[in-house]
Amino acid sequence: MSGRDIDRTDLRILEILQLDGRITNQDLASRVALSPSACLARVRTLELAGLIDGYYARVPIERIRPCMIMLGEVVMRRHSKDDLLRFDALLQRIPAVIEASRVSGPYDYLVKVVVSDIGAWREVVTLMLDEANGVEKVTSHVLMEDVKVFRGYPLQANTPAPKLHPAKAGSEK
Repeated sequence: MSGRDIDRTDLRILEILQLDGRITNQDLASRVALSPSACLARVRTLELAGLIDGYYARVPIERIRPCMIMLGEVVMRRHSKDDLLRFDALLQRIPAVIEASRVSGPYDYLVKVVVSDIGAWREVVTLMLDEANGVEKVTSHVLMEDVKVFRGYPLQANTPAPKLHPAKAGSEK
């Protein structure tokens, strides 16, 4: 199954599941106008095709334990495939790294890390800066507040940007 094989019903199923991964099959079927068995078959097909790769609970970590969420901009010394793959593997081995993206622009990676305090962040940065990892520089940012939490991708390629009145867009008067 590829993007071309997906119909409007599949897209609607994916949109709903992105917002509520715990929805019952009965409720999902009702919302997409399918029988429960047909809906379940579609969900299973989407899962097998790799278009649904998991179901997750969003946990407010700061309500569970004291922590800091850090964003690190990582600049690599070299950009050889081996260096990048070696650093990718390092990031996979650090449990505190909860997200990591290789990006274009003035830095090579953007990492999101949950640590207990600044000392723990220093340990992660020191590990990344080890000579063997090929990192030239890490720029640190403390996450102050999530303004918009990821709730799923816009699945329609031609989803228009909303036209907002300047006052509604957050501009100050």
